[in-house]
Amino acid sequence: MNVGSRNETITIKTLLFFFIPLGLSASLVTLSHLIINGTLARAENSEVVIATYAIAMSLFTITERLAVILRQTCSTMVRDKESFRKMKFFTYYTLGVILLVTIGIAFTPIGDYIFIHIFGATEKIVEQVKATYQIAIYVTVFSGLRCLYHGIIIYNRQTKWLTIGMIIRLTVMYLVSLLFIKIGVITPKTGAYIFLIGMMVEFVISFIEARSLVRKMPNKSEDVIKSKSQIFRFYSPLMLSSIVTVLIGPIINIYLGKTENIELAIASYTIALSITQLFTSFMSYTHQIIINFYKDHEAMVKKFTLFISFIPVLLLGIFSFTSIGPFLLEHVMGVSGRLMDATIDALVIFMILAIVYPFVDYMNGLLLLQRQTKVTIFSQSTNLLITFIVLVLGVQVAVSWNGMIGALAQSIGLVAELLVLAAVVNFSKIRVNVAKLLKISRAH
Repeated sequence: MNVGSRNETITIKTLLFFFIPLGLSASLVTLSHLIINGTLARAENSEVVIATYAIAMSLFTITERLAVILRQTCSTMVRDKESFRKMKFFTYYTLGVILLVTIGIAFTPIGDYIFIHIFGATEKIVEQVKATYQIAIYVTVFSGLRCLYHGIIIYNRQTKWLTIGMIIRLTVMYLVSLLFIKIGVITPKTGAYIFLIGMMVEFVISFIEARSLVRKMPNKSEDVIKSKSQIFRFYSPLMLSSIVTVLIGPIINIYLGKTENIELAIASYTIALSITQLFTSFMSYTHQIIINFYKDHEAMVKKFTLFISFIPVLLLGIFSFTSIGPFLLEHVMGVSGRLMDATIDALVIFMILAIVYPFVDYMNGLLLLQRQTKVTIFSQSTNLLITFIVLVLGVQVAVSWNGMIGALAQSIGLVAELLVLAAVVNFSKIRVNVAKLLKISRAH
């Protein structure tokens, strides 16, 4: 299906065929981390190797977020060959700036300072951390290029290629990991090399498919981008809000360090969050349904998103309140005893986040469609502020809650973000309706 068929009749089946591959590709991302961590766990000093890799990836996660939002930017802004050329130039420029900054960190004493004083690396491992990060910076480049072409694929509704690309990427990563294990030389850089090779493979697949789709696009459309600065005005608020989002995790970890049992709090929160994200990651492309279908099929999109939005909380509820959760925690993840109990307690709290998350992504989709990305800075900042307030109150009045404090803070922060988004979206609708009424009254 290409861009020329936007006014066709949309059914639930159409939306499912569009959305399920996106959800699967997002969920499969977690397997790539399992492949890498499983490989690093076979090293002689696995604890140090995994910790070193994790510290390098902590900074990588921040810079990669700036590359990943190129996907939303492209799928929203590109409608013809001319706008794609402008978007491609903007992508090259953005990734070039990111590359220069990250090279400055990776190959100078600036990196030593950041990894030691901000991310907590010891002087003994900082050189290994930097060496790992020196490889990871190129992962960011290929990730950004991949997301550029993902935007084209998503707009043309060929979302199956995201799942196909992810499956091939995971297969290659697994084969490369087996090669490293067979050779027997496993260092923190091994994880970065596996990650880089996998990302390059996914980029190539996305490039091949997107290139054929671009050829079918019109040279110019009515919704044309007049300048590259127009793209920047859309992208820059998303960039700033992403930076705000990145701060939430470290702040939660800092305050969990003030709880009654620090190790138990951080461990139970981390495990519970990873399980919650496994269920909610499937919904992380809800905004793409809005971007691609809402304008012409509002009623059907509302019905569909309402139907699928309760799936994460239902799955998390089954995991938390039945014997399935404890069984999987013990026999699959190796979690038992009081850590299992604390993790289940945190998961129950995270059900708030699971029910809110799909609606937040839905609202963000409406803002992307209306190109009101500046609102995301305010909504994410509200999330951060409320999360911080709940953390402060939590360690004051319920210090024995341990990991539950982090789960509650993150969940209530997301509720606050949803309220802000809902208020802005509803206000925009009222303003549009008033403008229409005024126009009609003037016509009469």
